Amino acid sequence: MSAVEAEKKAEEEKKVEEKGGELLFCGATCWDIIGRKKGAQEGNLVSPTRLRPLVGVNIRFVASGSASCHCVALDVEGRCYTWGRNERGQLGHGDSIQRDRPTVVSELSKYKLIKAGAGRSHTVVVTEDGLSLAFGWNKHGQLGSGSARNEIESSPVRCLVSDVKTTACGADFTVWLSSVEGASILSAGLPQYGQLGHGTDNEYNTKDSSVRLAYEAQPRPRAIAALSRETIVKVACGTNHTVAVDSNGYVYTWGFGGYGRLGHREQKDEWVPRRVDVFSKNNVLPPDTVISAGSVNSACTAGGGQLYMWGKLKNTGDDWMYPKPLMDLSGWNLRCMDSGNMHHFVGADNSCISWGHAQNGELGYGPSGQKSSAVPKKVDILEGMHVMGVACGMGHSMVIVDRMNVGDRLDQLDVYDGKASGEGMLNVKCTLLIYFLIGKSSTSFSIKK
Repeated sequence: MSAVEAEKKAEEEKKVEEKGGELLFCGATCWDIIGRKKGAQEGNLVSPTRLRPLVGVNIRFVASGSASCHCVALDVEGRCYTWGRNERGQLGHGDSIQRDRPTVVSELSKYKLIKAGAGRSHTVVVTEDGLSLAFGWNKHGQLGSGSARNEIESSPVRCLVSDVKTTACGADFTVWLSSVEGASILSAGLPQYGQLGHGTDNEYNTKDSSVRLAYEAQPRPRAIAALSRETIVKVACGTNHTVAVDSNGYVYTWGFGGYGRLGHREQKDEWVPRRVDVFSKNNVLPPDTVISAGSVNSACTAGGGQLYMWGKLKNTGDDWMYPKPLMDLSGWNLRCMDSGNMHHFVGADNSCISWGHAQNGELGYGPSGQKSSAVPKKVDILEGMHVMGVACGMGHSMVIVDRMNVGDRLDQLDVYDGKASGEGMLNVKCTLLIYFLIGKSSTSFSIKK
């Protein structure tokens, strides 16, 4: 594809994104126990499902993360909706109450938001005019506010970055892309594994023990010096690693090297960005490349739209120590992709495709479908729909579909109501109050929802 064709295609995609679409969700809804308790959970949505508060709302962007148990959605008006786990204020509502239903972050209402990222317990958003705000856990300075004094910021705070184009979050760190010359990529947060790309992991011995190690918080976003001469145009973060692409189509990775997720044929951690040699010479990435980073793997589309993957792709079998083409998806026109803990979602042509290890219905195959799939497989209920965006988190997935040309097919999908915020908490408080009033009375009672 020529540069002109790629530009035209990108322009068309942008127009589609700007009009937004319907958000569909599948996977776990028991936000407080995902990733903490093993085995099947209650309340899993195993087919793509509409969420009541967002039915008919034009969603243009969705975000979650490989370590995230919460979700972010932005509509075409620039409003931000968050829901899920909220123990560290990562939903931005000024409290730590879990939300089952997508809820507008009221303190962001004066901004028009265009991009977002989600870490394990923090959220970062980008405004139309290049500002960035963040909320949630800040122990390691991952909010980029210049200070880690407050461990939790449950309302949005300003990040010390300007002219921001987009953002991506690892578990406990954040990366921003900026249009500032010589500082097109900045990072802040936990420097462990060298995942900030600044050439150090800032490790030190704690005072109380010469054995226990800690990592110095990096709360001030800092440009990655090794990339100061490049213009970084795409970025994706896994739990502890980053994948970035520059304007020449070269790919760089850094951070935790386990399972070959950095693609350098070895498992060494990289403390500064290192170019992936597979994507050079005649195999640089095209301008419309799609990139993705899961918890222990990485992916990108190269020439001809061929998807390459590397790292740990299955629970069994060998890891891919360097990028290899995933032949199952040869010939498909991939528009968008995201990777969760151990699963992947792709929007390609007029299909939605998912695969990976899953326990909570996050692949969307439906009640009679398989739970996991080692190979890419169509999400049948969405066949023929144009997928505009995808996001994967810990045990859940989100898909934005274009409402055009789908007739009444969306109306045939289930709609999930969820509990009102604090409803579960209210029941607990009522139970305790009644128990207190009854005292040691032998009267038996039960509380029904």
